[in-house]
Amino acid sequence: MRILTLAAASIIGASAYAETPVLTVYTYDSFVSEWGPGPVVEAAFEENCGCDLQFVGAGDSAAMLARLKLEGSRTDADVVLGLDTNLTAAALETGLFAPHSVTADYSLPIDWTDETFVPFDWGYFAFVHKTDMEVSSNFRDLGASEAKIIIQDPRSSTPGLGLLLWVKAAYGDEAPAIWEGLSDNIVTVTKGWSEAYGLFVDGEADMVLSYTTSPAYHLIAEDDDSKTAALFEEGHYMQIEVAGKLAGSDQPDLADRFLQFMVTDAFQGVIPTTNWMYPAVTPAQGLPDGFETLITPEKSLLLSADDAAAMREDALAEWLSALSN
Repeated sequence: MRILTLAAASIIGASAYAETPVLTVYTYDSFVSEWGPGPVVEAAFEENCGCDLQFVGAGDSAAMLARLKLEGSRTDADVVLGLDTNLTAAALETGLFAPHSVTADYSLPIDWTDETFVPFDWGYFAFVHKTDMEVSSNFRDLGASEAKIIIQDPRSSTPGLGLLLWVKAAYGDEAPAIWEGLSDNIVTVTKGWSEAYGLFVDGEADMVLSYTTSPAYHLIAEDDDSKTAALFEEGHYMQIEVAGKLAGSDQPDLADRFLQFMVTDAFQGVIPTTNWMYPAVTPAQGLPDGFETLITPEKSLLLSADDAAAMREDALAEWLSALSN
């Protein structure tokens, strides 16, 4: 009788486990790393969702969108987290995303009215370098300098694409000349942000394309104040990272719950010291000590989603032409 009871209990337990709903979230690799927000967010959401939250690292954000386009309606993703406003127009064109119903008191530098995508953090692109290094204060001088820089590929990386649009927004028709000047400074172009920043930390270059907030990691996590970001006179291009629900999700209610959870303190509070960006909604505890030491751009640059989509191909062609000469 005891054997039958244990067997029945085993069957019931297995059945309950099998029925646990799974929410699949595609995101970029650094988000799901052991030091990224993923593990903390997963644990916090699973405390109350009665579900299994599964993050799937899909490269950098542009690569993630390419994967989603390839999979189409067959995708396993319920939510995509980590696109930015430079990619949302292309994402909408896929017809794969559904509107959201999230409400939040955003602390973004711009008003947010997008009905499909929900912001979860933001920041400014910048070149990070050691504090004891004399650096240029604009792209023209950087191109004329001897500084060696590492950037990311705009075809697979949102920082890489952000740099293209930064140059385009700041210089317009003069962008090709800026890239001609910078071409000799570029040591390598990596597929994603993680590879680029790792090479910089290993001493492979003087500067790396990253964010104004990146030095906060070294200061807070490593007690290291030897790195800072260069302040550029022409302004800094802004990145707003977003998430969206897939229209074909087999867990639509759970996906909605996750998007709403994303703008709560439980999620937003971990962003500054895990994703090392500014939260889209300022958590009750505010920003951690150390963020007040970061540079503050005097001018913010940001193209609309439609303008970014319209300029993307021309900007990419200009970049490829300069680097191939």
